Amino acid sequence: MHGCFTRWGAFLVMGMVGMRVAKAFLSPFCPHATAECPSNAAFTTSSSCTGHAMRPPPPLFHLPGFSSARHAHSSTARAASVEGTEASRGVEEVVFHPADEYFQQVPHHYDHVEDYLVHYEKSIKDPEAFWSEIARNFHWETPWEETLSYNFNRSAGPIHVRFFHGGETNIAYNALDRHVAAGLGDRIAFYTERNDLEPIRESGPGGLKDQYTYREALEEVSRIANVLKSMGVKRGDKVGLFLPMVAELPLAMLACARIGAVHTVVFAGFSKEALADRLCDAGCKAVIACDGVFRGSKLIPLFHTVDAAIQLCNERGHIIEHTLVLKRLGGDVAGVHLTPGRDVWWHEATAKASSSCPVEWVPSEHPLFILYTSGSTGKPKGVLHTTGGYMIQAATTFRHVFNVRPEKNDIFLCTADCGWITGHSYVTYGPLLNGASQVVFEGVPSYPDVGRLWHMVDKYGITHLYTAPTAIRSLMREGDEHVTKYARSSLKVLGSVGEPINPEAWKWYHEVVGGGRCPIVDTWWQTETGAIAIAPLPIKGWGQKPGSASLPFLGIEPVLLSQDGKELEGPTEGLLAIKSPWPSTLRSIYGDHERMEQTYFSFDGYYLTGDNARRDSDGYYWITGRADDVVIVSGHNLGTAEVEAALAQHPSVAEAAVVGIPHDVKGNCLYCYVTLKAGQAPSPDLEKQLKVSVRNQLGAFAAPDFIQWAPNLPKTRSGKVMRRILRKVAAGGKAINVEDLGDTSTLADPEVIKELIANHV
Repeated sequence: MHGCFTRWGAFLVMGMVGMRVAKAFLSPFCPHATAECPSNAAFTTSSSCTGHAMRPPPPLFHLPGFSSARHAHSSTARAASVEGTEASRGVEEVVFHPADEYFQQVPHHYDHVEDYLVHYEKSIKDPEAFWSEIARNFHWETPWEETLSYNFNRSAGPIHVRFFHGGETNIAYNALDRHVAAGLGDRIAFYTERNDLEPIRESGPGGLKDQYTYREALEEVSRIANVLKSMGVKRGDKVGLFLPMVAELPLAMLACARIGAVHTVVFAGFSKEALADRLCDAGCKAVIACDGVFRGSKLIPLFHTVDAAIQLCNERGHIIEHTLVLKRLGGDVAGVHLTPGRDVWWHEATAKASSSCPVEWVPSEHPLFILYTSGSTGKPKGVLHTTGGYMIQAATTFRHVFNVRPEKNDIFLCTADCGWITGHSYVTYGPLLNGASQVVFEGVPSYPDVGRLWHMVDKYGITHLYTAPTAIRSLMREGDEHVTKYARSSLKVLGSVGEPINPEAWKWYHEVVGGGRCPIVDTWWQTETGAIAIAPLPIKGWGQKPGSASLPFLGIEPVLLSQDGKELEGPTEGLLAIKSPWPSTLRSIYGDHERMEQTYFSFDGYYLTGDNARRDSDGYYWITGRADDVVIVSGHNLGTAEVEAALAQHPSVAEAAVVGIPHDVKGNCLYCYVTLKAGQAPSPDLEKQLKVSVRNQLGAFAAPDFIQWAPNLPKTRSGKVMRRILRKVAAGGKAINVEDLGDTSTLADPEVIKELIANHV
């Protein structure tokens, strides 16, 4: 039997669950177009489509300890029994279920969690058949010959993953042309919410617009693609993108994909050095840039950064041949001076270009994009994703995790930037592959005031919101009144991404933002996984535990490993790994495949995530921090995420970050940075309360030795805390120099470091 089942032990076979399951097999993009089973890509589940062979589902299995009875639907939150690992840590386990009325109004593609588990079993036992069935619902110019081949064992040869070998497709065609051909050209693809709340004026082809239909998006993508071709960009060439979060950014990504070029999006807050590093490493032939943008009230002269980065590339021997520049600001606010022969304005070039561009059909394993992520050595890693597998996984996760229904006029908002993987998968590709409508948000949640997100929810009727715990905690600090003065009645599903969400923020998000009625999909995944890997889907019977990423997505086979690479059974803690490939598995680190193998495949047979996790008696996964975020204190292994969660439960605390520093007796001790909520003041009494709180929740061995009040934490522009800096400051104290901290170019606010050093305890 497959390793998934031998690892988890005996499963409860529930028998056949009836024909209600069969409709969940049906395609999101049904090729058999009828009145009952429309060709709209969006979410057909009609069992009346005679083109689909109806067959009995496989027998139902359960994750270890997962009980239908225990997770029976309830309209109220309740405390579940506490046992095993949770009990030993004093964690109260609370399971939330939306009311029956919710599922009547917002039905999922799966009627019940048991239906989902049937399909999960199929995805693990027979991935070739499972993914082939889904992939057939997309357009393939040439059918594939082999669904899957892979090697996760370094001793057996080079690591590789290959999906849909022999097939040819184009992701831009599947994201745009396919929907227009199905009669959905007038459906809105993007609304653009600009930073300053003023509507964007249309100015003809190439001008900034406040919205794009699918037809308009296709035409603009074709114009951009034709401009790139006129610059000599061809299939396989790399194109760097350095743009703010306006709709033209995902359109530029799609233009690259349309002609087979490989896009490398760089977050538009990076320095000239960081941008040059990425452009040179990827070998970019051209750059798509912008004159400038306001972020809040601050002007960011983006083109100055691009121009300086290109000069650095030239000095390193890499020549950027062409730059296409989007004119985002009126007049000459950004003070841009174009270089003749190299730089051209977007609006001028696209106005002359044809709105029709032939599709470049590419092999399934043709590179789609290179996206840089932080490396432990300090050098960014260029994670390489390819076309066919990524397309299928991004589309499938969006469909099932968020349950967005375009045919019901659902509106999706993901606040992530396309400079990060979340923006790639859940702004550009996942929504468009499903024919969804969405809002692209250029600004920040706190400008012009902290009610901006909720204003947008009411303005557009946003139904699905996907944002980061950092943003949630930041808004929570400001008080409930900034949320509750808006109706927010359109919201159906709330999502969390980027880091584990602490239970207090989860509950605030659920009760205050969602009014206690919206499920929260707390998603775990990585740049390297390409798409969501573990998450609680908004399905009847699927209990949600605040702080837990829950159960694996279709095709994902997680395991927990010991330090020597042995699989651990049942409720336990260990290194989170994935045992078999999924379509959007990273294919390589660009230009350094050996580094990819050493980083992610040091144990034969497993992809190592670099995260630690805990699996409870229900099979739910709890991410406890990065593998290097475990501190051994007096012989006890402490996950810093658990200590942070204990600190954050105090009503005065907005956020906490914990690191280990050397201790003469304990080996290591805990140094805690604590950010208080607005209106709260630090005091010796509060410090004592926090230490007692950690002691009570985790044990005396976990009590912090040091608590430093930190009004701000060093975060990247994507909201992640840079723990490397916190460790060095904690260990070095006031004697440390900023220069000793390494690369700080990715920090949103470098001044935070000086504040941390000055306040060291």
